Amino acid sequence: MNASPILLQKKYVRIVKCFAQKTHMSLDDALDFFYHSEMYQLIREGVSDLHCMSDLYLADELEDEYHRKNHVK
Repeated sequence: MNASPILLQKKYVRIVKCFAQKTHMSLDDALDFFYHSEMYQLIREGVSDLHCMSDLYLADELEDEYHRKNHVK
């Protein structure tokens, strides 16, 4: 299922804001990481209806991806 592009953009904003707060990153850095993340690709492609998951859940998953890619605990 594909979501409305406008609704997806709003969801991206909420995910990035939550991710930035959780990781103490600037919004610019969080946005850059998000747009280069596997999660962004999956949401954009409509895989598994990820866009239906809560913003907090997706921010947590994005944080996990960040830690995996940067070997941070």
